[in-house]
Amino acid sequence: MKKAEWNGVVLAESDDIVTEEGNAYFPASSLKQEHFKPSDTHTVCGWKGTASYYDVVVGAAVNKDAAWYYPQAKAEAKHVEGRVAFWKGVIVR
Repeated sequence: MKKAEWNGVVLAESDDIVTEEGNAYFPASSLKQEHFKPSDTHTVCGWKGTASYYDVVVGAAVNKDAAWYYPQAKAEAKHVEGRVAFWKGVIVR
């Protein structure tokens, strides 16, 4: 079972992980929703599509745009569509 943790708190955990470009993509249903706040940030990947972001919130601490997902991935990246990956100090193990 993989877990995503930040500031000592488990943000997501699942056995159903898709790995792409070295990133573990968790099913959206595995997220502990109380730790995620939608962000206005969006970026574009040439082959995956437009990514949306979440701020990760633990107590009073906010990790801006530390989680991302592709709500409508391009055909080549449908396997990560709707899944969530992490960076900015979020530890996945």
